[in-house]
Amino acid sequence: MNPTIKTFPTTKFIGKNLSFTYANYRVFELWSSFMPRRKEIQNVIGSELYNIQINPENFNFQPNTPFTKWAALAVSTFEVVPIGMETLEIQDGLYAVFNYKGDQTYVASFFNSIYTEWLPSSDYELGNHPQFEILGEKYKNNDASSEEEIWIPVKLRNR
Repeated sequence: MNPTIKTFPTTKFIGKNLSFTYANYRVFELWSSFMPRRKEIQNVIGSELYNIQINPENFNFQPNTPFTKWAALAVSTFEVVPIGMETLEIQDGLYAVFNYKGDQTYVASFFNSIYTEWLPSSDYELGNHPQFEILGEKYKNNDASSEEEIWIPVKLRNR
């Protein structure tokens, strides 16, 4: 597990969001409502889809702790927002970027390894900005050959 440390620039997004917990994980519902309407979004930057998670302060990753998940596209402007969609702006921030290959079978254990193995042994601690996955051209939903980037917010550990 060897991430690249990168700064993600301030970016505007338009999409849909839902709040739920890991115990009541409704990501399929979110993406099912977003995908048929994504072409309504104007001024899109790139072709990547963004699966963004906004955790409350001091998020504890427990099964019943709520968080907000976004299905979104990056845009250059908020001039036109389709009805039923919302805007989100992520400020620039430092991230540990991991490449995940495979279907969704092992993604939970991959995230667990990031948070319980890599992060505690690194020079970083969890940052307060959103985490997200970039689903680019190599992403194939639930396919063994799928690839995505996992962006974990970090800050240098106080020593």
